[in-house]
Amino acid sequence: METLYAITTGVLSACGLFLTLRGRTFPVVAGLTLLSYAVNLFLFSMGGLTTDGAVIVNGGEEYADPLPQALVLTAIVIGFAMTAFSVILAMRARGDLGSDHVDGRKLEESRGDRG
Repeated sequence: METLYAITTGVLSACGLFLTLRGRTFPVVAGLTLLSYAVNLFLFSMGGLTTDGAVIVNGGEEYADPLPQALVLTAIVIGFAMTAFSVILAMRARGDLGSDHVDGRKLEESRGDRG
C-alpha cells in the first residue's frame, strides 16, 4: 500500500510540475491543483497507513492518527480557495490582456512571434 501511495504521489507531483511550467494559464492552474493533490496524499500517508484502526485509542491497540486527516481536510479547503482565486485571476488577465500567456504578452505580440 505504501508503494502505491509513493508512486501516486510522485506521478501527481511530476505531472503538476510539468503543467505548472507551461506557458498558458489553464495548464498552470491544473498543475497547481495536481500539486495540491500530491501534497494532500503526502500528508495523509505521513500518519501511517493503517486499516481497521480504531478511531479512539483503547490501551495498546493500533489506532488511526486523526492529525493527518485534519491537516488534509484543511489543505483541501485551502487548495479549493487557491484554485478558485487562480481561475479568477487567469480570467481577469485574459480579459485585460487579450491573451492567456503566463508571461503577460498581449495578443498582438504573441501573433507577431509566429511569423
